[in-house]
Amino acid sequence: MAGQVCVARIGAAHGVRGAVKLWTFTEDPLAIEDYGPLATKDGGRHLELTSAREAKDHLVVTFKGVTTRDEAERLNGLELYIPRDKLPATEEDEYYHADLIGLDAVTTADEPLGRVIAIHNFGAGDIIEIAPESGTTILLPFSNAVVPTVDIPGGRVVIELPREIEGDG
Repeated sequence: MAGQVCVARIGAAHGVRGAVKLWTFTEDPLAIEDYGPLATKDGGRHLELTSAREAKDHLVVTFKGVTTRDEAERLNGLELYIPRDKLPATEEDEYYHADLIGLDAVTTADEPLGRVIAIHNFGAGDIIEIAPESGTTILLPFSNAVVPTVDIPGGRVVIELPREIEGDG
């Protein structure tokens, strides 16, 4: 399991009293309040939420010690993390994307493809990124058709390669 999980990204300042827009990656956006202080990836900074409210497609939040628009603007773009063990337990057939990082990726014929290095979402759905031993990374849609099996105890994901990639081998 991954040590840290990105649960939110800070956006632009909102108003003049230190509030910011916050995009959460949690099922319930307001669950972000339950995780305690949020840290930057390097752990160099911890931010404690003092208030949160829902807006159109994000939250508007304030952090302890951030009281001016200038201070809020300096936070823009920061990703916020929590320890993986602070997340709720998953059901038997559920997992967090962070749990997939580092797993082996194999084809349905059990041929190695590489390791899962990231799960991205650029707005049109999740993308799984696989790094082979050599060559460029592979980006594939993360769906049940492309990733029919996730075997966390076995340390692997099974990938159904699209025909156009299969022939490139």
